[in-house]
Amino acid sequence: MKKTLIAAAVMAASGVAFAASNVTLYGVIEEGVVVSKAKHKDTIVDLKAGFDSGNRWGIKGVEDLGNGYSVGFILEQGFAADTGDEGVEGKAFNRESILYVNGGFGSLAFGRTGGLAFAQSRAIRTGWVFGTGYGSSGWNAIDFVAKRMNNVVSYATPVFDGFSVHAMYSNSGVDEKATDDKAKWSKNGHYYGIGVKYNANNILSSLIFEAAQNKNVVAPGNSNAKYGINYGLEWNLGAITPMFGYQYVWQDGGDKDHQFGLSAKAPVAGGTVKVGARYTFGKNDGATANEEDKHNAWLIGAAYEYPLSKRTVVKSYAGYADGGKAWKNKDTTAYNGYQVYLGLCHSF
Repeated sequence: MKKTLIAAAVMAASGVAFAASNVTLYGVIEEGVVVSKAKHKDTIVDLKAGFDSGNRWGIKGVEDLGNGYSVGFILEQGFAADTGDEGVEGKAFNRESILYVNGGFGSLAFGRTGGLAFAQSRAIRTGWVFGTGYGSSGWNAIDFVAKRMNNVVSYATPVFDGFSVHAMYSNSGVDEKATDDKAKWSKNGHYYGIGVKYNANNILSSLIFEAAQNKNVVAPGNSNAKYGINYGLEWNLGAITPMFGYQYVWQDGGDKDHQFGLSAKAPVAGGTVKVGARYTFGKNDGATANEEDKHNAWLIGAAYEYPLSKRTVVKSYAGYADGGKAWKNKDTTAYNGYQVYLGLCHSF
C-alpha cells in the first residue's frame, strides 16, 4: 500500500494521471567494496555499485480488464549508486520500457527490453547460478547476441504442461549508439529470438536461439551477423539445486565460442551459498596470419548471501580465472586474475 501511494505521489507530482488497479514503485540499491587483480595490472580496491544486482528504480502497474485479460507496463531506469549517474545517457528508462497485454492467448509486449538470453522481464535463460551478475562470474565471458534493445515486439504462449514458447523481434539492432530504425527496413539492425521454457516438477530449463543482423552497428568490425544458442537446466532437489549451462555464440568472420558452466546453490546457516565453475574456448576466424586464433579460459567462483531482513542482503564473493592461448595475457579478471567482494543490497 505504501509503495502504491508513493508511486501515485510521484506520478501526480509530475502531472501524470493514472487509473491502473495496481501501480508499484520499486528498486534495488547495491554497493560494496571490490578487491581485484588482473594479470599484468596493479591490485585495485574499488567502491563498486551493482556488482551483482544492477542498481535501478522503476514503476510497474497492471489493470485487470476482466475475462482473464489485463494490460500492464514496466518503466525501469538504471543508475550508479556511487555517483548518481544514469545508466544510458539520454534515456529516461534505459533498462526497460514495456507495455504488455496478457490473456488466454498468452502475453504480447512492446517497447525496450533485454534479449531472450540476457535479462529483464522477457528473458528466459537458465542454468547459471550467478546469472549476469557477480563481476567476472557473470554469464557474459563471450558476450550475448543481444543485451537491451529498442523497438522490441515480444510474445509468449500460455503454459502447457510446464512448457511455453517465447519469440522476440527488434527492428533497431543491438548497438546503443546506432540510429534505431531511422533507415529503411533493409538497412536497419534486426534481432530475432525464439526459445522454449520448461518449469514444472522441480525442473527449470530453457533452450534459446538468437540471431542479429547488425547492419546499423557503429563500431567497425562488429556489423557482421551474429548468432547464439543457450541451453540451461536447473533441478531443485530441496537441499541443493544443481545447474548446467551451455552457450555457443558465433559471428560471421569473427569469434566462434563455446561456454560450459556447472553451478549450484544451497541454503546454509540461514543464507545461500552459490558456487560455479565455467570453461570457455573458441576460435577467431578473423585473426591475421601472425595472431593466435584459438583461445580458452576457466573460472571458479563462490558467493554467500545472508539476509538481514526481507529486503536487505549482505553479499560476499570470491572468484579466480585463468586464460590460455590468445587469452593467456588478457588483462581482465573475467579471463585472468581474481576478484573479492563484500557488499550490501537493499530492495524496495
